[in-house]
Amino acid sequence: MTLTPDELRHRQLGRVLLGGYRRRGVEELLNELADSFEDVWRERSNLFDRVHELEAEAAKHHELEALLRSTLMSAERAARDMKEQAYRESDLIVREAHAESRRVTREAAAEKRRLEDDLVRIRGLLRTALDVVADWPSEEEKQPEAPPVAPPTVEEPGESSIRKVVG
Repeated sequence: MTLTPDELRHRQLGRVLLGGYRRRGVEELLNELADSFEDVWRERSNLFDRVHELEAEAAKHHELEALLRSTLMSAERAARDMKEQAYRESDLIVREAHAESRRVTREAAAEKRRLEDDLVRIRGLLRTALDVVADWPSEEEKQPEAPPVAPPTVEEPGESSIRKVVG
């Protein structure tokens, strides 16, 4: 049983005839005081231990908080770096795409010029062919054909043909 300071101040001890206190009452009070002091001392010790536990736990939480802050800062930095890298890569891809489109456009324009030149040449050839066909004599204008000429006969070389050639 824990005694409070007010309870101790208002506690009445029995008196004896010669102006002292009763021994039994004083001994009981001293025992109660010792028990109360022991309880308070034990509670103080337990609270002291609990304070140390809580301080250690608070230190762990502070370390964890510091670790989390550094991790968060690292993650933010990594995210920022990745974002910047992505922007750089996208700019590079866009520049390459523009260069490729300019190359394809130049090749298409060159192919177009080549095809146009071919078209002009083919039209010229067609006009020439049409002019030739237009100048071709029609069936009525054609002259009768000469009778077919028989091909000359070739003789086997013999003495008579050698004489003719030599003779």
